[in-house]
This record gives sequence, structure tokens and C-alpha cells, in this order.
Amino acid sequence: MGIPKAHPPRPISSPPTPSLFPILTLVLASVVSSISPSAAADLYALIYKGCANQTAGGGASQQALAALTSSLTAQATTAKFYKTTTSSSAGGQAMFGLFQCRGDLSASDCSACVGRVLPMWSSLCGPAVAARVQLTGCYALYQVSGFPQVSGTQMLFKTCGSGGGRGDFELKRDTAFAQLQSGVAGGAEFYATSYASVYALAQCEGDLSTSDCAECVSQAVQKSEVECGGAPSGQVYLDKCYISYSYYPHGIPHGGGANSEDGGDSGGRGSGAGFSGNLLAVCPESNEEKRRLLKVGGDG
Repeated sequence: MGIPKAHPPRPISSPPTPSLFPILTLVLASVVSSISPSAAADLYALIYKGCANQTAGGGASQQALAALTSSLTAQATTAKFYKTTTSSSAGGQAMFGLFQCRGDLSASDCSACVGRVLPMWSSLCGPAVAARVQLTGCYALYQVSGFPQVSGTQMLFKTCGSGGGRGDFELKRDTAFAQLQSGVAGGAEFYATSYASVYALAQCEGDLSTSDCAECVSQAVQKSEVECGGAPSGQVYLDKCYISYSYYPHGIPHGGGANSEDGGDSGGRGSGAGFSGNLLAVCPESNEEKRRLLKVGGDG
């Protein structure tokens, strides 16, 4: 599911044995046209969820999860990234968790987003041993101690706009991508840029080294070019980073790539990828929800 272990992270270039991956359920609940400054309500839009099929039994696990949620909530008032491990006084497995807000959020927006996403663990995943919920403005994950992790560059989710960019769009997009890669290589774990009519941003997990962040974003760019081709917008989420881009042929809206009919994803497709096992994806297509069972293995 791409949930990091409660241990010092190993190099993101070292993938685990695929046979160890738990079977997870991924549901695409909402596709937004870009990840950028916009109305506060957009910060809480659900992008995807990932839930382990295994369930955590016993009151000790629930106590540990409650303690974890309380700890993360307290830190969200002052931090945009925080991770910790908690355990129950009744014993049982320790629980690891973290949250991260988008780098351009204010402290109040970050706290509000985390306040929204944490309760979704139970409402969307029930008593799963691990869960990851991604909103537009933040994400949060938890897992029991010892839960297997995937490679940091494993693709978890992607969505690509419909149609194709106009004129020299791909050249403009590639230039924006180059600026993203230069920005994170220079030490920025969150970086937003615009070039001509393309708005793009990238963000890495808060404790990644500069070199690992640069490698992760580079991988996300490559996957975006392969998965989305000439699509005018796209989002690619890897385990340790994500990128987003939108093309606005009539000019980037004030405040960044806010939702716009010129660069939106209306009619585009979103899908989960990168997990071993069966995935149930709900994909908006032509304004209709179509359920399909996907067999996915490896990096997709």
C-alpha cells in the first residue's frame, strides 16, 4: 500500500519482494483538476484511499490507534509533516503513523485538513491494520509495526486529463518538469513552478534526503510522461512523492493552477497502480462511475 515502516527508511531504490505485499483495496473517490492553491473546500476532496485487507483485532490495537490519532492531531497545529509511533497500555503491536500537508498550506489550513483526514481512516478502512488516505491538501497513513513497505518510487495512483495539449504543449510541460526537478534537487521538498501556460508542482515526504527526493520526483516525471502521454493535465502519486501539472492555453489562473475548464481533468481517467493483488477501482469516465477489477503487479 506504500505505507512506510516504523523503522529508519531504507533507500527508495531498493524494492521489497513483491510476494510480501498485502492485498489492498484502492478506491478512486474524486478526481480534481490540479493540486494548487484553490478554495478551502477543495483541500478536503478525496483523491484515493488504500486499505489493508487484514484487520487489527482487539482493544489494544484500537487504543494504540486512538493514541496515535491524538498525537498527530496535536502536532498538526504547528507542523506540516510529523510521524510517530504509539502503543497501548494494554500491550499489543505498536502503531506507526504520519501526516503531511501540501507545502503551500497555511498553518490553519493544514490543521483543518489533518482534522478531516484522520477520522477517514476508520470511516473508509474500518479496523484495517494499515490505511492511507490522500486528500487534495494533505494525507495521513498508519500501520501496525512490521507491516511490509513498498519501494519509495512505487506508483500508488495516477490520473490523466482527457484529450491532448495544443501546439508545443509537451515542450512547455517538459520545461516545467525540468524546473521541478531542479527545484527539489536544490533542497526544496515542496516546489511549484509555471512555465508559459503550464503550472506544475512536486512534493516529497518530509524526511526524505535531498538526493532521494530528487530521485523520486525524477521517477514521477518519467511515469507521468509514460502514463499520461500528451494529456493536458495529470497527477502521479508515488509512495514517497507526487507531482501534478496542468496546461492552461489561455493563461494560468490567478493564484496558480486553480480549477479551470482550460486545464481540467474533466472526462479523464484515474486508476490505482503499484500494488500486488486485486484492486477495486472506481473510475469516473464520461461522468459515469464504472467499477472494474484490476489485476496489478509491479510498478504498473
